Parts: sequence; C-alpha cells; structure tokens
Amino acid sequence: MRLRTPHIRRPRGPLAVITTVLLAVLLLVAVAGPSLFGHRAGSIDVNAIQRGMSGRHLFGTDALGRDILARTVVATRKSLWLALLATLLGTLCGVVAGSLPVVVGRRLGRLIVAAFNLLVAFPGLLLALFLALVFGVGARGAVLSLAVGMAPSFARLTHTTASSVARADYVSAARLLNVPRHRLLTRHVLPNIAEPLLVNATSQVGASLLSLSALSYLGFGVQPPAYDWGRMLSDGLPSIYTNPSAALAPCVAIVLAGVTFVLAGELLTQLVAGAGHAPVRRVEAATGAASGEAPDTGEHVLRVEDLTVTFPGTDGPVTPVDGVSLSVRSGEIVGLVGESGSGKSLTALAIGSLVSHPGVARAGTHTLSGNDLAGMRPAARERFLGNALAMVFQDPMSALNPAIRVGRQLAEVSEVHQGLSRTAAMGRAVDRLRSVRIPEPERRARQYPMEFSGGMRQRAAIGIGLMTEPVLIVADEPTTALDVTVQRDVLTLLRQVRDERDAAVLLISHDIAVIAEIASRVLVMYGGRVVEDLPVGALADDAAHPYTRALVASVPDMTTDRERPLATIPGRPPDPAARPAGCAFAPRCAYADETCRTTVPPLAGTGDGRKVACWHPVQRAEPTTEGH
Repeated sequence: MRLRTPHIRRPRGPLAVITTVLLAVLLLVAVAGPSLFGHRAGSIDVNAIQRGMSGRHLFGTDALGRDILARTVVATRKSLWLALLATLLGTLCGVVAGSLPVVVGRRLGRLIVAAFNLLVAFPGLLLALFLALVFGVGARGAVLSLAVGMAPSFARLTHTTASSVARADYVSAARLLNVPRHRLLTRHVLPNIAEPLLVNATSQVGASLLSLSALSYLGFGVQPPAYDWGRMLSDGLPSIYTNPSAALAPCVAIVLAGVTFVLAGELLTQLVAGAGHAPVRRVEAATGAASGEAPDTGEHVLRVEDLTVTFPGTDGPVTPVDGVSLSVRSGEIVGLVGESGSGKSLTALAIGSLVSHPGVARAGTHTLSGNDLAGMRPAARERFLGNALAMVFQDPMSALNPAIRVGRQLAEVSEVHQGLSRTAAMGRAVDRLRSVRIPEPERRARQYPMEFSGGMRQRAAIGIGLMTEPVLIVADEPTTALDVTVQRDVLTLLRQVRDERDAAVLLISHDIAVIAEIASRVLVMYGGRVVEDLPVGALADDAAHPYTRALVASVPDMTTDRERPLATIPGRPPDPAARPAGCAFAPRCAYADETCRTTVPPLAGTGDGRKVACWHPVQRAEPTTEGH
C-alpha cells in the first residue's frame, strides 16, 4: 500500500532545533561509530583492567581493559537497531490485531477487542519478560518478546482510531458500494489513521530502547560476545562500587537516546497537528449508483412500510425511527422535512442498510426497484444496493475521502462495478465531473477534496452517484452550509439529473424553502414518525397537521411582519428514549386532548391522496398552534 507522505511544516523553535541535533548525532554515531571506534572497543589491555576515569579512558575500562566510551559508541548501532526493529514489529502486529475487528465478523471482532484490552492491563515489560522465556534468550528473543508485548497498546490505538474513521460518510458509502472488507480497511481506514500511529511509534522507540536494555541487563537480551548498552550495564554491575564509571557511559547513552525519541514524537505531534489533515493516499469512491440489473417492476421505485430503527439504551431499547412508511415513484422528487432529531437522516441510512451497530433496522416491506431487500441475504443486498442506490451525504468533505484525488474516487465506482480499466474509468470520471458542471474537469480530477470549494465538493459527490445509472438518489441535507447561490446550483443539478435519467429523488432537509422549491411531494417527520404526506403546493397554507403548519409559520418570508417576533414552536422535540404514550406532538399542540395524549394516531388517507397522522387535523381557516 503506497502512502503519500503528509505535508509537514519545516521544524522551527528550540524544541525542533534540539531534537534535530540529537537525532543527527545519534544517527552519525550509529553509522560511523563501529568503523571509527571498533578497534579500540575490542582491544584488550591487561594492564588497564578496571581503571577509572582518566585522560586516556574518559569513562574508564571494563574487566578486560577495554575502553568503556569506545564500546558505548560502538554499541549505539545495535541498541538503536534492535529498538527500531522491536517497535516496527510491535506496531505492525498491533495494527493487524486492531484492524481485524473491522475485517472479521462482529462476534469474532468482539473477542479480539476483549483479548487485546485484557493484555493492555499487563505492563509491557512484564509481558515481555514472560514471553522471553517462550522465545528464548538472545537478541532475537528479546526483540520478538518486546514486539508482542507492545502490540496490544498499538492494537487498542488502531481499533479506537479506526472505529472513528469507520463512521465517516465516505466509509458508509464504500460499504454501500459493496467494497470488500480488506479493501475497505487498506484503502479507506488505515491511510487515514497513519498519522497517530506514526507519532506514537516514534515515541515508542525510546521506551523500546529502555526495555531492551533492561532485558539485556537481566540476561534475556544480547548475549556475549555481542553487546549493547544493557549488556554493558550488566557487565559493569560487579564493579559498581569500585568502578562506577563503567556503568555511567551506557546509562547516559540510554537516557539521551530515550529522551531524543520522546522529543521526536512530541515534535512530530506538533508538526502533524499544525499541518492539518493532509491527503494520505487514494481510496474507493464514496457513493453508489444503479445499474441495469434491477428493472423497475412496479409503480414505485422505493417502498418502505413500518420501518423501525432500534438502539440499546440504559433503560431498554430506544426507537428513534418508529413505524415509518413512505414511497417514491420514478422521476419523482419527494421531500422529507422535520426538526433536528426527528429521524430524517436515520431513515435515509436505514433505506440504504447503513445503520451502524448496535442499531438494528427492520421493515415490514422494503423494496427498491421491485426487489425485496428484506428477503435478500446480506451479501446480495449489499451488492444490489451498491448498484441501485446513490447517496449524497450532508457534508461533502466527509462524504469525499480526503485521502484520494477526486477523479480516482469517481473512477473507482466504474472499476469496481462496471469492470472498466483504470484509464477508461478515469475518462468516465472526467466526463461525470463535466456533467455536474465542474469547470476544468481534467485538472480538477487530479485534485484532492480539500482543494474544492463547498459547492464543488457537493457537485462531485453527486457526480460519484452518477457514474452509472441510479434509480434512486437519497440526498441528505445536500445544501447545508452552502450559500444561497450554491444551494440553487445544487438543487438545479438534482432536478437536471431527475429529468435526464428519470431517477427518483428523496431529498432530506430541515429547510422548508429548499423542499418547496424542488419537491413535488412532502413527507413531514416528527418524533421518529411520518405525521403528514401532502403535495408541495399544499405545504404553505393547506397543511392538515398542526406541526406542519407550525413548521411553515416558523420560516420567515418577504411578507413577514418585521415588527413582530419570529414565530416559534413552543416546547422541545420529544426524547426518543422517553416518547409520550400518545401523539408525540401532543405536549406542544394547542388542539391536544386526552385521546391525543394516550393513543398514537395512524397515518391515514384523507380521500384526496394526502395522509395525516392526527386526531384533530387542522382545517384551512382554523388557527394553528399557540403563538402563531
């Protein structure tokens, strides 16, 4: 896996200067020391045995009359090499162990996580001492035992950071594309957690050096006639009281080298943090698109009935989406609106089978383009959704993987699902960037998402979903945080896609004005349920549900009286863990009675193609909620 080196600023300040000088000195001593001082370090002088400090021997001599300083310099190469090797092996073992829960099944993943969490409870050096008995004494055994001993801490770090990355939109979309798990790991997750692993590995070299020296000192590490700093300490122990200088040089070397690598880790932390999250490498594309393998056999492209999403809670299961039913026809743009926390985005994730563990999504009916998703095996469902559903997520910066160039993200869709060559897929990617009106698509395809503006990133995210022929596009807050001009461009683009491809669009937003501009039909959600289904033309002044009317009244327009306070909906949205027994809107509704507080109203038709879930639907001439 080829990584692109993160952009790091030039080191500055006293810490950078001191660390750079110390690293340079260590490197120079390790490279040149054996050549310059090797002969003196190995020369035995029976007339200078156990001598103290002198002008000829600055740190004295050992039991064979060999110069302690020369031997310390020569031992630098072996000591550093063993520490670096142990750290490298420990890091690799930890990364593999920490990544396995992402690749293997959920149950086995839990056991693996529990195993390295248990091992982290043991001190690394104590675990290394035990493992040294298994691997045997000597430099190889010491390196292997220390590597295995430090692996659990790296596994825990890898798992923690990988879990946070795995929740990103671009990883969810890659799962929607049915990207294999090993590619999901190596191309999406690991490149984006390389920085903390690198920083921690750098700091760990100093700890490895100290631990290896301790193992050699105790007789488990380097064996005579070879020697490292720990072996020198062990050899100088018998004369510690008569010739303490024999242990001084290796002690100073261990301390200086350990401090150097700790400072290097600290400096790298500051530099990486200052540089921001730079691109690391390319990964798969973010969103999916449909192919022709799923013909539309019914009137509705999407039909969902009695959809529930449940999460475990401290006092029992929590159901933030409860009994949602909706449908979208081919060529239709349906808006899904509601306050934050009403369950809109979670409903979108459930439609794409993207609800993360420990959440569980179930539906009585869940069909897409005539295919029963509920009856499919998981692997077949993931493969089908990767070809039949396009997702446009709320934040294009998180929907587009920052680790790869935009063109490669688009091209990956065609490479994976259409079998195109790398060159052909890139050509199609450039064409799609052009179709979503991104200027200079050839040049932009070679750039990273961070080089795009917000509007261009959103267009690119839509372009990824159009690499083939989508039958359904789910756009979750696609205009959030965009200025009004860019919002209009994105909405125009969605309408253009609908017109050109006859695709169905489910547009999720909390912005009533956005929905009113583009949708033909509106679904209103409150408290995890759909409370009204009505044409967009009736949204402004003919809604039947008090909540819908309150939402519309809270949106100011050019006719709003600026002398009066802005309209608001009194009270707060219900907590999914403590939803009222009856209508969820009853505590905030001026029309609520005892029936509303005790019985949940069904979503029932009104005879004109509209549906409302309310015991007392509002008539056009009647008032709405208090305060409006």
